[in-house]
Amino acid sequence: MIDLRSDTVTRPSETMREAARDAAVGDDVYREDPTVTELQERVAEVLGTEAALFVPSGTMGNQVAVRTHTDRGQEVLCERESHVYKWELGGLVQHAGLQPRTIDGGERGVVTPEQVHEGHVEADGHRPGTGLLTLENTHNSKGGTAIVPEAIAAAAEAAHDRGVPVHLDGARLFNAAVTRGVPAAEFVAPVDSVMCCLSKGLGAPVGSVLAGPATFVEDARRVRKLLGGGMRQAGMIAGPGLEAIENRDRLAEDHRRAERLAAGLDRIDGLSVDSPETNIVLVGTDRSAEPFLDACEREGVQGVPFDDHVVRFCTHWDIDDADIDRAIEAVERAA
Repeated sequence: MIDLRSDTVTRPSETMREAARDAAVGDDVYREDPTVTELQERVAEVLGTEAALFVPSGTMGNQVAVRTHTDRGQEVLCERESHVYKWELGGLVQHAGLQPRTIDGGERGVVTPEQVHEGHVEADGHRPGTGLLTLENTHNSKGGTAIVPEAIAAAAEAAHDRGVPVHLDGARLFNAAVTRGVPAAEFVAPVDSVMCCLSKGLGAPVGSVLAGPATFVEDARRVRKLLGGGMRQAGMIAGPGLEAIENRDRLAEDHRRAERLAAGLDRIDGLSVDSPETNIVLVGTDRSAEPFLDACEREGVQGVPFDDHVVRFCTHWDIDDADIDRAIEAVERAA
């Protein structure tokens, strides 16, 4: 089976398995796990932030950030197809007691300064006010679009002009950095916090990192504990994370294979595919998504539905060029 459902299905390398086995460990709730500490310091260095915090998942990282930045009842500005709003079980409301105010970021999910100003609400005797702006890069629901640093900076500046902090959901931030040819720190510099995943294209078996100023991370540590994210001998999962953070450059291979997959699928009657910017390929199909994916799976390829007539295929490091060729042939049979 060629599994193109997500880059979260990657299996850890032998080096990562060895790192897990050999990791020095301690109780991280007591801040005594040296491998976790090393990972946090390394990610902060890569992202150009003062500090970082290891969390079990990207969703937890986003939810910790949102809760840390805001007061209950405030509004949060977010792109209407963003992961933090659409795919995290209503955590903005459940965990932080926030009121989402959504922004239409268009085909690429880019939030403009004008939209930030328009969506902002001043606190007064009747309204709680805007407490946070969230951004996403790459934008998952828009097909892995890599939003340029200048657009992130412009939206963040508009929020800061209103006294509103900014959180960047950078689950696939390193994909954006690789395809744009700029350091990840350049995307992060204008925002107040960022979350990046180690368990997607970088290949770690589990874990994400939330980063920002030292005072923010200290407050976030308490919220992580509140949400059940205080971990004990977590060096066994931080060790593979240290290996993963050095895999950033290899994401270019996933992007190249995504382009190859998209070009092959676009030639198939009944399918329409735009050229991907990173490792996510969105495929429009004349048939309904679910029956089409059932047919694909019978032919040996897995994907996920994204809309009634749109499916997603995602390349990752368990997929090689031969897999791409076989996937195109299998999807053609299914179509």
